[in-house]
Amino acid sequence: MSAPAAHGRPLLEVEHITMRFGGLTAVNDLSFAASKGEITALIGPNGAGKTTVFNCITGFYKPTQGMITLTQDDGASYLLERMPDFRIAWRAKVARTFQNIRLFGGMTVLENLDMGAYTRKDRKSLGEDLDRVFELFPRLAERRSQAGGTLSGGEQQMLAIGRALMAKPRLLLLDEPSMGLAPQFIQQIFRIITEINSQGVTVLLVEQNAQQALQRAHRAYVIETGRITKSGTGEELLADPAIKEAYLGVA
Repeated sequence: MSAPAAHGRPLLEVEHITMRFGGLTAVNDLSFAASKGEITALIGPNGAGKTTVFNCITGFYKPTQGMITLTQDDGASYLLERMPDFRIAWRAKVARTFQNIRLFGGMTVLENLDMGAYTRKDRKSLGEDLDRVFELFPRLAERRSQAGGTLSGGEQQMLAIGRALMAKPRLLLLDEPSMGLAPQFIQQIFRIITEINSQGVTVLLVEQNAQQALQRAHRAYVIETGRITKSGTGEELLADPAIKEAYLGVA
């Protein structure tokens, strides 16, 4: 079932960003917005620039040109392209997962989750947030004393998302959360993403499983060769004949 239509005010605004690596232009004059309280999806083929956009938002790369603005509830705006990555995580409260899952493999599930809360000052509410993660991911609760590196692929993805949630983010970036997962885990992960959003977390999602992403997105953008080529609500793009043919396997 599709998510409701977009209606929130912009939390994140990406304006005319370009990212060049030597003579290669990975992202070219790209603009989009993610509204507060919604799921925004970026879909497109491999190599289109989706992960590069994430890396620019989170400070791993500094765009060659353009602005990336995140607006807080108090009206303060952070220009993310001017901030180092640790301040984007700490002050702007942006958390992310990675396409290639990055965990502390020798640390337990519980220790990995605690590391997610490293930047937080409100330590008193950590217990409540840990309970919330275990409610979303009961399997992690069962394996709380198990080393993260010994979990299955689906369980590691759950732990990566749970660790990001422990940072109590205002914006959660999920990079290919269904990649390499068995079908039963894919369905579960997307149900949980919808539940996380229903609890008030704004989600920006990069995903190759266009069907699942568009079904849940309030707003979606198609990125091809570093540019936005289409945009609309999830419902609108699901119904678009060109999107059906290119990304949903429907002629």
